Amino acid sequence: MKEKASWTKTTCAYCGVGCGVEAKINAQGLLDIRGDKEHPANYGQLCSKGLALGETVSHEGRLLHPSINGADTDWPTALEHVATQFSEIIKEHGKDAVAFYASGQLLTEDYYVANKLMKGFIGSGNIDTNSRLCMSSSVVGHKRAFGSDTVPICYEDLDHAEMVVITGSNLAWCHPVLFQRLKAAKKARPELFIVVIDPRKTDSCAIADLHLAIEPGSDVALFNGLLSYLAEHNKIDTDYIRNYTEGFETTLESALDDNDDPIQLLKKLSLPAEQLATFYQKFASIEKVVTIYSQGVNQSSQGSDKVNSILNCHLATGRIGKVGMGPFSVTGQPNAMGGREVGGLANTLAAHMEFGDENDHALISDFWNTDNLATAPGLKAIELFDAIAEGKIKAVWIMATNPVVSLPNSNKTIEALKKCPLVVVSDCIKDTATTRVANVLLPAQGWSEKSGTVTNSERRISRQRRLLPTPGEGKADWWIISEVAKRMGFSDAFNFLHEGEVFAEYAKMTTLGNEDGKTRDLNLIGLTQLDAKGYGKLTPQQWPVTTLQETIVHQRMFSDNLFFTPSQKAQFIAVTHALPKAECSEEYPLLLNSGRIRDHWHTMTRTGLSSRLSAHISEPFISINAAEAQYHHLKDGDLVEINSASGSALVRASISEAITNKQAFMPIHWNQANAKKASVCALITAHTDQSSGQPEFKATPIKIAKWVFKGEALLLSRRKLKLDHFDYWIEQKVADGYLYRLADKTAPEQIQEKIQQLISDRKGKNLNYCTSNDDQTPLYRYANIQDQQVKCAFVVSANLQQQALDWMQHLLELPLDVDIERSMISGVVEGKLAQGKIVCACKQVGENSIKDAIQNQGCNSAEKVSQCTSAGTGCGSCIPDIEQMVDEYRLVLN
Repeated sequence: MKEKASWTKTTCAYCGVGCGVEAKINAQGLLDIRGDKEHPANYGQLCSKGLALGETVSHEGRLLHPSINGADTDWPTALEHVATQFSEIIKEHGKDAVAFYASGQLLTEDYYVANKLMKGFIGSGNIDTNSRLCMSSSVVGHKRAFGSDTVPICYEDLDHAEMVVITGSNLAWCHPVLFQRLKAAKKARPELFIVVIDPRKTDSCAIADLHLAIEPGSDVALFNGLLSYLAEHNKIDTDYIRNYTEGFETTLESALDDNDDPIQLLKKLSLPAEQLATFYQKFASIEKVVTIYSQGVNQSSQGSDKVNSILNCHLATGRIGKVGMGPFSVTGQPNAMGGREVGGLANTLAAHMEFGDENDHALISDFWNTDNLATAPGLKAIELFDAIAEGKIKAVWIMATNPVVSLPNSNKTIEALKKCPLVVVSDCIKDTATTRVANVLLPAQGWSEKSGTVTNSERRISRQRRLLPTPGEGKADWWIISEVAKRMGFSDAFNFLHEGEVFAEYAKMTTLGNEDGKTRDLNLIGLTQLDAKGYGKLTPQQWPVTTLQETIVHQRMFSDNLFFTPSQKAQFIAVTHALPKAECSEEYPLLLNSGRIRDHWHTMTRTGLSSRLSAHISEPFISINAAEAQYHHLKDGDLVEINSASGSALVRASISEAITNKQAFMPIHWNQANAKKASVCALITAHTDQSSGQPEFKATPIKIAKWVFKGEALLLSRRKLKLDHFDYWIEQKVADGYLYRLADKTAPEQIQEKIQQLISDRKGKNLNYCTSNDDQTPLYRYANIQDQQVKCAFVVSANLQQQALDWMQHLLELPLDVDIERSMISGVVEGKLAQGKIVCACKQVGENSIKDAIQNQGCNSAEKVSQCTSAGTGCGSCIPDIEQMVDEYRLVLN
């Protein structure tokens, strides 16, 4: 009982799955982490990122004090400065000359207060969020079809589905806990038919019965074709359509017109006829179908129509609001759903109430006791930063996000913020690409220090709880916003004593004109009587919450076949396939897709602090297939320069069979804070969905060319280094220090001279060797040893891609012994350094250990490798890599 009491329940900081976490402080003052077996989102499972949360709560790199124009100051001065500047700009230029840009990293209480200040008291709609970049097309699709932004499904439906369609989502890497749940369901019920729809062959395909590698941007054509097929083969639910929906005939006519030629449809999709037929037949014949969709659908200039094309198929077959079936939008951030609830998007008011509804406007005005409530939507993210660039917005407050990295056309965003008279950033990290262009920095609490609530992808509200003291002078975001509001003259409306009071006000707001829960989908009437103690002990609650849920519930929306449209009937939306707004050309012949990798999150301000999360993929890359590599005269590992109409980047080439011709993939995580020139958003042009304002991140025309250098290096240091005088550099966090990968147009001897100048302390023992590679080019090796530990080390040569150097990332954490010193001298690794590149981030198992298990210990399956090495026994995300290694060895034997 004593051990159980020492663990605190909280919620993970990463994706929209919203996994329950248990944490306790360990002897090092950091956190031990385990999954919460009682939380219905994950039942104890965590992915590699969640398992490593305890490694990311150090004070390294934290923003500790408020500052104005680079000079530290105190809170009263900083708050007064922000309030005064905002007030003066509003007085001189009007209320629409200011804006907030918020984040799915904020807690619901933070979001609520920010929205209340901007829309309720400043009186402008100009608050938008980085969630605009990931799920706003789903919001539009839901509201057009259902009359409300409602996700109808429960995670439990994955356990009951007979067919699961995963479209526009690499679930295995981006939502690993849901993927592992689906994988377990497939193992228990092999007849479960799984389809993955993705131009790439991702790790999600490992459990798929069918992979449809459709042409990028052709989703509407695919699902319009499905709707046509269902109608032609009498597989629609005519009773459901007649009784509970409107607009079917017009929508079907549009779908038939879009796909009147079967040969043209196959051409649009770039699919074999038998694959398309199998998908359509299975969807038509299997009753319990769940369609999971995410960024590959949403992040498109046609994202809203893609969403409705999916919803149309579910409505046409009555597969919604029932066990084991329904459309399922999986959100990307831990509180993207919470932000939608409280009005974090510029085009909504609050609590799912809308602009243009006089009754909603009156209810909110009375509730907030304001006569200045915004009457019109504000600017969506891309429009907002365009307005900053044009000088229309004079002040912007950026909260818990990094738009310089995450918005399309990074260079334009940087220039816009540089011209803006007032840029306020509240963040927990001091050095980000965005804080570099801010006038005012306000230190905010990070995960483990915050207290509040988040809402996950199945509408389940969970508590994030304070676990550790806040370093420096960091404060809760809701407190910072409230204090500025008070200084702007709105004290009575922002006089909150703690976050529980904010939540109580928000919960009550959801009941305005909605006490019976029939006017709007979002209703928390069952939580309106919570006192501070009840809020502190709050267990997961899935909305709508009519009474406090003492046990876990799984409730589906629309099981009563009633929707939130004026007629209470769902709406079919006629949509037509259109090509992406930017097409490839002779100048830009490749189409770039962007997305996440397995062990990193967004701009790496958190995951980048974990050495184990940085070990699997440690360098930014662009994936192309072998044919494209040959055409462009590229080898795996070459450095390539990428150019688009918007900008350029410099990364490694990765040759992959998962990519088809004329396509490429690049991850989103690297940026100006950890790389010289590796931001994918510098390449992406801001084409947006006309309805949702969501940018197109999946179809950017580019060109690539080999980037020629004369020398490269690996540099290990216990302290951060400034390396901008090198042409290429990447920073990787390793235990007790940093590993830098460098390349330059100067010769190896000049590179090693530059590095030597960076190393100021050369006390102790210095190992300094110069040998020759097989091609007779010089190879420099150096290490400085103090107190029986490596303090810094480097390897320099003309080309290091043929050198097995992954062992260097472990040098700083290990006490020096004969094997390690001999490895540094000879370059041939021995002992503890010989595990090879990390494959399993959770258990820190390298590829050499796995190869040994396969080749020398008779492990002929991933399961046996796991038993032998423990690889794959954490979150399981590395199992496809292990299976590939097993298969490769079988090929060698045969």
